[in-house]
Amino acid sequence: MANMDFTHLSGSDSAYIDSLYNDFKSDENSVDETWRNFFKGYDFAVAKDPSLDLADLAPVAGSVSGSSDIDKEFRVFRIIQSYRARGHLLSKTNPIRERRNRHPHLNLSDYGLSESDLSFQSVCGEYLGLGKCSLKKILEFLDQVYCKSLGFEFMHVQNTEIRRWFRDKIERDNGLINFPVEKKKRILEKLNQAVVFENFLNTKYVGQKRFSLEGAENTVPALDAIIDTAEIHGAKEVVIGMAHRGRLNVLANTLGKTYEYIFNEFEGNINPEDTFGDGDVKYHLGFRSYIETRSGNKIYAKLMPNPSHLEAVGPVVQGYSRAQSDILYNEEHKKVLPIILHGDAAVAGQGVVYESTQMSRLIGFHVGGSIHFVINNQIGFTTDFTDARSSTYCTSVGRVINVPIIHVNGDDAEAVVWAVELAAEFRQKFGEDIFVDMVGYRKHGHNEGDEPKFTQPNLYKLIGNHPNPREVYMNKLIDSGSIEADLANQMEQEFRNLLQSRFNMLKETTIDYKPQQPDKEWESLKHATREDFEYNPKTGFPIDGLEEIYKSLIHIPDHITPIKKASRIIDDRVKRWDGDNLNWALGELLAYGSLLKDGIGIRMSGQDVVRGTFSHRHAGIFDESGDEIYLSLNHISGDQSQFRIYNSLLSEYAVLGFEYGYSLGRPTDINIWEAQFGDFANGAQTVFDQFISSGESKWGKMSGLITYLPHGYEGQGPEHSNARPERVLQLAADLNMIVANVTTPANLFHLLRRHVTWNFRKPLVLFTPKSLLRHPECVSSKKDLTSGRFQEFILDESADPASTRRLIMCNGKVYYDLKKYRDENNIEGVAIVRLEQLYPISENHLDKILDEYRCEKVWVQEEPKNMGAWTYLLRYDQFRDFKLISRRASASPATGYSSVHKLEQEKIVKLAFE
Repeated sequence: MANMDFTHLSGSDSAYIDSLYNDFKSDENSVDETWRNFFKGYDFAVAKDPSLDLADLAPVAGSVSGSSDIDKEFRVFRIIQSYRARGHLLSKTNPIRERRNRHPHLNLSDYGLSESDLSFQSVCGEYLGLGKCSLKKILEFLDQVYCKSLGFEFMHVQNTEIRRWFRDKIERDNGLINFPVEKKKRILEKLNQAVVFENFLNTKYVGQKRFSLEGAENTVPALDAIIDTAEIHGAKEVVIGMAHRGRLNVLANTLGKTYEYIFNEFEGNINPEDTFGDGDVKYHLGFRSYIETRSGNKIYAKLMPNPSHLEAVGPVVQGYSRAQSDILYNEEHKKVLPIILHGDAAVAGQGVVYESTQMSRLIGFHVGGSIHFVINNQIGFTTDFTDARSSTYCTSVGRVINVPIIHVNGDDAEAVVWAVELAAEFRQKFGEDIFVDMVGYRKHGHNEGDEPKFTQPNLYKLIGNHPNPREVYMNKLIDSGSIEADLANQMEQEFRNLLQSRFNMLKETTIDYKPQQPDKEWESLKHATREDFEYNPKTGFPIDGLEEIYKSLIHIPDHITPIKKASRIIDDRVKRWDGDNLNWALGELLAYGSLLKDGIGIRMSGQDVVRGTFSHRHAGIFDESGDEIYLSLNHISGDQSQFRIYNSLLSEYAVLGFEYGYSLGRPTDINIWEAQFGDFANGAQTVFDQFISSGESKWGKMSGLITYLPHGYEGQGPEHSNARPERVLQLAADLNMIVANVTTPANLFHLLRRHVTWNFRKPLVLFTPKSLLRHPECVSSKKDLTSGRFQEFILDESADPASTRRLIMCNGKVYYDLKKYRDENNIEGVAIVRLEQLYPISENHLDKILDEYRCEKVWVQEEPKNMGAWTYLLRYDQFRDFKLISRRASASPATGYSSVHKLEQEKIVKLAFE
């Protein structure tokens, strides 16, 4: 093969080089001698460093292949790649103390080189835009780019386009940041706001908890830069989630919450009559605004309310963002940017971060990428970072999904702004997550009254002598001549005077906000009263509409070939419709279809929800080839709403948090999360406790989220029998939610339709059946769906109250066990009444029933005495005359022995009639 000139090759020629390399691997003599030497050198280098990518060599392949010392060229190239991969381990990102030695292996000796090689003229300089130059110059370049105030992790990213894009952005301008003077003034202005605000609060409200931002004030210019950059690149809305540290500062200086209102909260001047519910502490509250960016355009900015449970708000932010982009922006996710602020200890320690990160690329949970901004205090409460994680960085979770991670010195304001602008541009371009780890410190203890020197005396000695980020930046600007000292001091004084004048006014000013469509929909709804719950609307649906839905449920298009068992499911639907014998699955799907035809969108997620854990739902029919799923409910009519259903990852906490957030963005739709088994919901208990049950009372945020928790005793053991209704009912108060366990397909149908017929929204926790899915008596007729309404109680139509000697009241599946025993034994004088809605109970309706039945009364439940509804029911005076029949009090929800289960169940049923 003749010699050829390959010096013209560029990055776009990597495919050509790959083909040559493949030829070389097949037969060394099939390629030119120059390339043969090149590939031999490459193989040697890869043996030393497997991370080397042949594609990255393309721009200098020709030059390297023609070098007189190809071995040394490869050693230099390995150094370049190693700085890109591990230079962050030498970066100066810690403003307080020397970083630990993480053994980056970036010494010349690690590559078979020495100081005598520093003068070696390497063609690899061309790779860096330096031209052919000395190894010394290459090392100086790499040190400037990769080992100063910024550290970059991006070489682990598998996407070559992303790696190259990131590399080019980083190495542009030799790693130097050259902002114009106006931009520098803007950064100083935001730092002034952040620092002076904290100083002002510390002076006026000595000792009050505010969880200050001191030590990490560059968060404020960072958020300012993210929002500006994202808007320039197409974002219309940002949704922010953060913990309590720095929250007041962000509310005031990023979202524009008036200083007067914040001061009023410190003063305690909030009139309880002007608020709803119990309220929350000031550093948990949310806010919304419509702010002007530097381009002159306006962008929506929302800070989600959150509890003290660290990182719990992350998936909530993502769920809300997805709702906004789905509905307002036609699923164009780049229009809505989730920004999640983390603490270093929390992002490393809280498992929900891993769960939500794993969701980031899933079709049902993708939000077009989130920006994760870590306020790295190097401490968690009193725990040093060395005791808080095993990983090198708190952001190592980002490597799980192969996304870039930027580390930045929290004292270097311009580096922080540069980093977040890069992050925002990256997110808008690639639609992926990205992490920015801003290393700072926490000036005070966990709160302003805490003494951090108890546990970190040396660290806090360093912090006590350290200038704040504003002083660091102001001195840098003055020293460089970018700004005069008098102007810097004037800017600080003007802002301090502004705060004092607002403090003196102590009255709120109006915020300019343009409501979005969901805001208007929420405003049309009300916070419910007891009287509102007494209204039970008719929720029947016309038979011709049901028939249209049914036809869609049995239709399979020609291009879909279902497996035989799926075809039998369709045949069963036909049989049940024709026989007027609708089971649970058909009642459920008809309910969804009726809502879709009424213009109500539906989103449903959870583990295995498309098929259903118990193989009953089959909302989607899979083609036998596995390439396509056909959702029948999206093919009812041309004017229907959309049915979105997604199998989730094997997570409860993050997925339920996501769905709660989604529900906040869709007040007019149905939003459902289903647990695989009801007791698995305990993995998401934080969401039930801190958001679902209390969000309206704490923050005035209504949610219509529906949770399905499969529940019932069928001998499946401790983990698959009990959805823990006692825990949910313990949370039920102040009309905060609806808790139900319905026993007929028709009542499920009407319950779901009532949910969006009311002029208010409440979370619904529904304990759903397992064995009843196929129980021959758990059926309804078409007439049951076309007429009527939801029944909070289902009376015993076969019983005569006047001749009844015992009233059994129960809930859920046990009703069918009781009815079967009564029928088989021809027992008379015993009525069985089902309590279908456990909370809130209509006491007027309950009193009317009890007045009719002047007899012995028992409450029967499958659950142990210390579980189930019993302890909750004792809140009501009406149940104090009831006798309890149940399993004995138990530490475990159920026995693991099927024979023992059978005996226990028989005993409960038998005792109910004795």
